[in-house]
Parts: sequence; C-alpha cells; structure tokens
Amino acid sequence: MTAPVRRLFPSPALSLTVALAWLLLVGSLATAHMLFALVLAWLLPHAAQRLRHSQAGLRRPAVIVRLSLIVLWDIVLSNIEVARRILGSEKAIRPDYIWIPLDIENPYGIAALAGIITMTPGTLSADLSPDNRHLLVHCFHLDDGPAQIDQIKQRYERPLREIFS
Repeated sequence: MTAPVRRLFPSPALSLTVALAWLLLVGSLATAHMLFALVLAWLLPHAAQRLRHSQAGLRRPAVIVRLSLIVLWDIVLSNIEVARRILGSEKAIRPDYIWIPLDIENPYGIAALAGIITMTPGTLSADLSPDNRHLLVHCFHLDDGPAQIDQIKQRYERPLREIFS
C-alpha cells in the first residue's frame, strides 16, 4: 500500500469493517449513507490510532490457532453443560465468584483472557483488580474453585502468555 493511502487509511481492515458495519446498520446503499460510511471509515481509525499507546505484540501463530481451537471446543462443551444444568434441578446449580491470580502482564493478553472467559458459557469475567494482577470471574456453577482457576490458567492464560510475550 502506498504511503499517501496508508496516511489516509492507517488501518485498511478497520476502515473497511467500519464502512461495512455502518452500511449494514442503516440497511441502505443511498449515496448519503455511502458518503457517511466513507467519512466514518476515515475518521474512526484515526481516532483509534490516537488511543493506541502500544502494539499488541502478537507472536506464535501456531499457538493462536491451537488456542482458538481449544476455545471453540470449550464453548461447545460449556453450552452443553449449561443447558444440562438449566434443564435440571435448580438445586444442582452453585454459582460463585473466584479471583484468578494473573501471571500475564500484557494488557492485550489480559483483555483477551477476559474475553475468552466471557465468551465461554457459564463463566463471566466481572472485574480486574486495580493492580491488574487478579481477574474476578463469575461461574454459573462452581464445584471446585482451585480446579477452575487451574483450568483457566492452563488452557487460556498459559497460551496467551506465549502469544503476547
């Protein structure tokens, strides 16, 4: 991509996504909407770039693929487990909160971990301690807190530490 185009659209993928999202939201290809989509496609990536203080620093593409497959598998299994518990006895559900001590320090990695936890049915990341060292997680059903913490750390946090090293 040429330098002038890169200056105009610093993040082409984001620009395209913003323009398409706007057009899908308004459900029209009228000239005014297309022009506004173009303005948004130009403006929002520039605004986002000003907010960005550091790069995510992604590494290890094979680990990203492996983690993605693990997360997808866990989402399927969690959906089945949550459905089974919802359709069963209410007394069999034991919701609770746990604090997960974090070894990961990269803010993008912490955000990815919180997102993975939230995307997996039955868990929800609820808070991050002010020092970014603990993540509060709500579990729809919690039998064994330490085992749940260990599972999250091994299945999600460990690969994220490799990815965001």
